[in-house]
Amino acid sequence: MLPSSNADGPPSPGYYPSTRVGSIGFNQGFRNLWGPQHQSLEQGSLKIWLDRISGSGFKSRSPYQSGYFGTAVKLQPGYTAGIITSFYLSNNEDHPGNHDEIDIEFLGTTPDKPYTLQTNVYIRGSGDGNIIGREMKFHLWFDPTQDFHNYAILWNPTEIIFFVDDVPIRRYPRKSDATFPLRPMWVYGSIWDASSWATEDGKYKADYQYQPFVARYTNFKLGDCTAGGAASCSPPSGSPSGSGGLSRQQQAAMEWVQRNNKVYDYCQDPKRDHTLIPEC
Repeated sequence: MLPSSNADGPPSPGYYPSTRVGSIGFNQGFRNLWGPQHQSLEQGSLKIWLDRISGSGFKSRSPYQSGYFGTAVKLQPGYTAGIITSFYLSNNEDHPGNHDEIDIEFLGTTPDKPYTLQTNVYIRGSGDGNIIGREMKFHLWFDPTQDFHNYAILWNPTEIIFFVDDVPIRRYPRKSDATFPLRPMWVYGSIWDASSWATEDGKYKADYQYQPFVARYTNFKLGDCTAGGAASCSPPSGSPSGSGGLSRQQQAAMEWVQRNNKVYDYCQDPKRDHTLIPEC
C-alpha cells in the first residue's frame, strides 16, 4: 500500500533517545481517565477499545513541564475509518478553551489505504473552530497494524521533536513565546470516534459493524521534569550533542521521511491564513 521506494525505510538516525529512558508499567505512570470498562491490562500491555457504547482514555498521574514521552502502539487492521487512536500532551482540563497540546494521532482508514499519522501543536487553542492547528501528516514506512512500534514526543524549552522508532519525523523549534507551548501538560492516550473529520475530511465514517476497534499500548516511557519539580531538572536530549537540535545524521533521516512520507504540511497549505502561523 506504500510506494515500493519506501520499502527500505529511512536511513539510520545514529542516535536512539528511547534507550536513554527506562520503561515503566502503565500503573506507575498512568491511570484510567474514561471508559474504564473499555480498558484492560494484559501482561504489561494496555488494551483500549471503542464500540457503540464508549471509547476509552488514560492520563498520566503527574503534569510535566518538559520531557521525553513515549509508548509503543499496535493499531487495528481492516476498516477503521473515522477512528482516532492517540498519544498526546495537553492541559485542556486545566485551561478549558485556552489550552496547549502536542499530538500524535493515528487517523483510521479504509482497507485499501494506509493509516495517516498526524502530528499537531496547539498554542492556547480553543477547539471550537477558532483553533489554529499546526498539522503535519505522514504515511509510515511500515504497516503499524502488524507489530508494536515506538512513538515519542520530546518537548523541552527550545523545541518539540516527534519520533517514530527513534527516527525524528518532525522538529518544531521555539521561534517565539507566542508560537510555543510553555505551560505544564499531562500525558494522555485515547481511542474515539472522530467521524466528522478523521478520514479524508469526514468522507468515510466509523462503521460499527467492524467493532470493537482496538488499540494496544506498551513500553511506556516518561523521561521528564514534573511541573513544580527541581529547577535544575533537565529532560533527555533528542540528539547526541545534548544541546538540542538534531545531528547531521538525524537531520538526514528526518529529511528522508519528509521527502518520501509526508502527505500534508500546514506551512505549505495555500488555504491557510499565514498571518496566524508566523513561524512558517
